[in-house]
Amino acid sequence: MEAISLEREQLEQSLKRVISKIGDIPIGNPQIMPYGWRKSAKGRTVWRIVEEIISQNLEKHHKDVGLKVVVPASSEISVYDFEFVLSGERKSYVNIKSAVEKGKEQKDDISKAGKLLEFYAECGDSVLYVATFTISFNTNMTISLKDCTVFPISWIPDIYVNPSNNGNLQSSKYKNIAVAHQRTNGEFVQELREELVFATDKKKKKMGAIKIEQYS
Repeated sequence: MEAISLEREQLEQSLKRVISKIGDIPIGNPQIMPYGWRKSAKGRTVWRIVEEIISQNLEKHHKDVGLKVVVPASSEISVYDFEFVLSGERKSYVNIKSAVEKGKEQKDDISKAGKLLEFYAECGDSVLYVATFTISFNTNMTISLKDCTVFPISWIPDIYVNPSNNGNLQSSKYKNIAVAHQRTNGEFVQELREELVFATDKKKKKMGAIKIEQYS
């Protein structure tokens, strides 16, 4: 656990250095958006672009920010966005997320529970982190990366699989490392599997109730 804590801290500092290299990111301009962001001031509106910018800058500047190796994921549907080696040979993995600055605390999607179970079955000894970049929307139609928080997914305290949302693992605590529940990967997999079974049963019962209601 101590080794993971140390790697988490070092990775977080490396990602914060990447933020300083990127600076403000131009998205639009007041000429083509004369009334500003309006309802588009949401993380999901711009996140695919931001994710690509972060990944490319990590790939380019990884040695400058203290990472030995950075390799982008080969698939868009992977549970991670890049793998990295901090020192030695051990690989770890990172899933990039965004959060709007001063946004309310709520349960957010982390990844599909089934895909996470597949990852840990294949890479059981590896650490999978979620790195959350806090963004702000500026009046000049740029966005700023304000901060970054790194959290081991296996340490998420509030494991919850949403039965109505494609079986996604959700959490409202993944940006607050102070409340982390330090589990092993095996302990996390067991709890996640149990939660997925519960969510699947709940969904089946709900669908059964809907069918009964339709024909009653």
